[in-house]
Amino acid sequence: MSDFDRSAEDVGNVLMLEHVNLTVPDQGIAALFYVTGLGFTRDPYIDFGTFNMWVNLGEQQFHLPKSQSQRFRGHIGVVVPDLEDLKKRLGFIAKPMADTEFAWVEKDDHIELTCPWGNTIRAYAPGIFPKMDLGMPYVDMQVPPDTTAGIGRFYEQVLGCAANAADGVCRVKMGYNQELIFTETDEPIADYDGHHLAVYIADFSAPHKYLKELELITEESDQHQYRFQAIVDPDNGETLTELEHEVRSLSHPMYHRPLVNRNPAVNFFTYRKGNEIFTPS
Repeated sequence: MSDFDRSAEDVGNVLMLEHVNLTVPDQGIAALFYVTGLGFTRDPYIDFGTFNMWVNLGEQQFHLPKSQSQRFRGHIGVVVPDLEDLKKRLGFIAKPMADTEFAWVEKDDHIELTCPWGNTIRAYAPGIFPKMDLGMPYVDMQVPPDTTAGIGRFYEQVLGCAANAADGVCRVKMGYNQELIFTETDEPIADYDGHHLAVYIADFSAPHKYLKELELITEESDQHQYRFQAIVDPDNGETLTELEHEVRSLSHPMYHRPLVNRNPAVNFFTYRKGNEIFTPS
């Protein structure tokens, strides 16, 4: 008889959380924080000039269009190759960031950063999340009290995800190595300002049918994509929170597009040919 927990390998309908989209008012400052500081890579193939920037980290991205700044209500987890190297880069950008909200502090197992416009990002070293050496293992969003059970039902029944809600926290499985987390708080939560995330799903039409019947579709983008914003309790239709989801099919042109990731430890002084590309340790 096998002692393996086969259910631990179940993925569910959402195969990947691909990007988080946060608008920023200054592309230069954004590049200084996300590329120079965090060490991520500006996508070399999808270019928008100076009004948008896609930043690669492993198989995920930050999308940073130019507009009034948006703030994610919670925090975003990222994995970087080396925390000591990260601290050096953060020291390098500290002076030009002096007039922004940029800050960072070292915690027990991560570095907590505040982006120039107040978003919280927690950076971890490889090993904390065993299936990821560079990327975005989770997004953790604040929600009102007594909502996580209904949120779990929504992701299980509507999007076909594995979800676990207990003790005021709902953890939703996003593919094989990511989670979308909802954490209840008694503190005031800022009004939703339109930031969004993108997911790829295998059963593309069933969630769309449910959402359309409840008039929750906010955008019929094209054949491969639609959007919704309200997360509702399937038991009673009550809106529990808002977070726009850019829902993509597996035939979307961007699905599993290979993303270029540089080795952030390489600079003018440390350059060695062959070390330019990030390689998992």
